[in-house]
Amino acid sequence: MATGRGRLLRQLCLGLQALHLPLGGLVAAPGSGGFRKGPGDNFAAGCTTLKQSARHERSRERSSAHCSVSLDGLPSEILLKILSYLDAMTLLCTGCVNRRFYHLANDNFIWIRIYSTAFSPKRSNWKVNSVEKTAEPVNVLSVEDKEAGYWKKEYVTKQIASVKAALAQVLKPVDPYTGLPVKTKEALRISGLGWVIILKEKGGKEYIMEHVDLSINDSSVSIVWYGKNWPRLATLSTLDLCGVTPVFMDRSKTPTKNGPRWHSLIAKYSLRDLPGSTVMGCDRIIRLFRLNPGLLVGLWKREEELAFVMATLHFHHLVERSTLGSATVPSELPAHTPLLDDSPEHGLHGFQLHVDMHSGGTSYLCSTFHNLFTKKGCIENGYVKLIVIRFKNNTEHLPLIGKVGFTWRTDIFDGYIKRPLEVG
Repeated sequence: MATGRGRLLRQLCLGLQALHLPLGGLVAAPGSGGFRKGPGDNFAAGCTTLKQSARHERSRERSSAHCSVSLDGLPSEILLKILSYLDAMTLLCTGCVNRRFYHLANDNFIWIRIYSTAFSPKRSNWKVNSVEKTAEPVNVLSVEDKEAGYWKKEYVTKQIASVKAALAQVLKPVDPYTGLPVKTKEALRISGLGWVIILKEKGGKEYIMEHVDLSINDSSVSIVWYGKNWPRLATLSTLDLCGVTPVFMDRSKTPTKNGPRWHSLIAKYSLRDLPGSTVMGCDRIIRLFRLNPGLLVGLWKREEELAFVMATLHFHHLVERSTLGSATVPSELPAHTPLLDDSPEHGLHGFQLHVDMHSGGTSYLCSTFHNLFTKKGCIENGYVKLIVIRFKNNTEHLPLIGKVGFTWRTDIFDGYIKRPLEVG
């Protein structure tokens, strides 16, 4: 956003310089009958040209410095005229320059034209006027009686709704065997969906951390955050895991992180008692903690400070959870009631279970179990207990590939945690 802001200011400065600076190349030596051809006069003319060029150069430097300082002093009418030529994304970024540009970029006359162009009425058998013909009466009736920024909010809200509707169409086909959308990976690609963690201090300050590593597996996605500039753990109170989606989705272009994005809260975690949480394992320099649901936090042993954060999210309602919520309230998933069998002995039957064990790009086990069943007593709070491998039945045992452990990595070190600690 800062790059776009600097580009906008530089273009405005260059435009002002083009309007006010004299042309340094059109210089003639003084004379009564035109140009003099004597060598002395040629030398004097050359000196005069050099002096004027030097003065013009100094004038250009002063004008450039004056332009960069007094840009905010331009009349609002001129700035509004300039802003009227920007597209929606650039206009939203311009509103982040300062308070004055924020109010100018909220102008309803600019946004209603953008809104009318983007969401023009569909053609039908009835005669419909063009956007250009209907723009003027719409401006008169719907702009002056609305508060500043009304049509910007309407435009952004409708853009978000169109993105959600497009994703719903992509996720509509469902695999009858797994119950998961067939095109989850395609939805992640075209939407530009990503994930951030927001670290909040006790005083209210926030740190937004972009994910560094992202791996998509058969039925889940694993996200890792690490870096050098983590805030001190003692000052932090909560951690928010959020999905982020570009407000403007264009399938023909690669999604960018520089534009406006929509935050959807997935889960909120407390960091106040992190050192006292469940320890999953450790090595020489890292201690690994678990925060429910589904978050792993690595702390440096010596400093007791954050080293990395890792989240694993299942494909089940992944896109909905990452896009349909707000920055403070997670999305509400529809209630799911399992269909029980007629037999009082068994609650569910005919299920299949797919197990995928992996860490750091290494797969330890990938297998599918068929024809599973469970009793009614094993169904509770939306979860079902399925027993697929019994310890005493050797025929059900499966080999694991490699040594099972947890592979971690930061921008400085990497390591491997062989086995969890015994907590008791």
